[in-house]
Amino acid sequence: KLCATRENTSSPVSATMLLQRISRAASSTLSAAWSNGGAGIVREMHGSASPVMYGTTVLAVRKNNEVVIVADGQCTRGGEVVKPNVKKVRRLQDGAVIGGFAGATADAFTLFDRLENKLEEHPGQLTRAAVDLAKAWRSDKYLRRLDAVMVVADADISLTITGGGDVLEPHDDIIGIGSGGPYALAAARALIDIPGMSAMDIAKKAMNIAADTCIYTNHNFTVETIPEDLKSRWDASPSSKPAKK
Repeated sequence: KLCATRENTSSPVSATMLLQRISRAASSTLSAAWSNGGAGIVREMHGSASPVMYGTTVLAVRKNNEVVIVADGQCTRGGEVVKPNVKKVRRLQDGAVIGGFAGATADAFTLFDRLENKLEEHPGQLTRAAVDLAKAWRSDKYLRRLDAVMVVADADISLTITGGGDVLEPHDDIIGIGSGGPYALAAARALIDIPGMSAMDIAKKAMNIAADTCIYTNHNFTVETIPEDLKSRWDASPSSKPAKK
């Protein structure tokens, strides 16, 4: 549109005024989006009701019959860190299912409660419970206002659940969500094929990389695992943080 307008405009002043108007409109859009805490930038530019970026990092790694979901503990409000030790992972169904979330804490807990109800209706069928939750989340007048993204896993499958009706199984058994999710996901994919590295080792190293890169992610990690006794190895697993000389 800009090129066509400039071709049809004989006066250079008109082209300059047009560029100024475009610049002012873009600045106004970004300013309004940033006032919503940063995540609104994506929402404003794509016209979506659901943001796709949250100020956190949650990573799920599955390897050799071990499953690890780890999340950082930072809670931000706009440009302010309001709490450094939020627990963003939890266990469901007596530890048979583990999950993590990115987004509004109260909304995520409500969704976890709904998922647990679905699991009680369909014991041992995580996929079916997740699909039922996604249907209700998208269609229910109350639930559709809940603002979060969930990662859940059992001994057989890992899934991402969103308010858009998506239930996604990763092709490589790795999931990363939140603002630092792409960094953690890329790091985990680079490490997944290295012999001798367990799911715990991969998750810890990848999360440290994400925390070093993403300003909305800290190093205060919480972890849930399947089987549950793997959690005891978290402190003993190698870290990506370099040793001080």
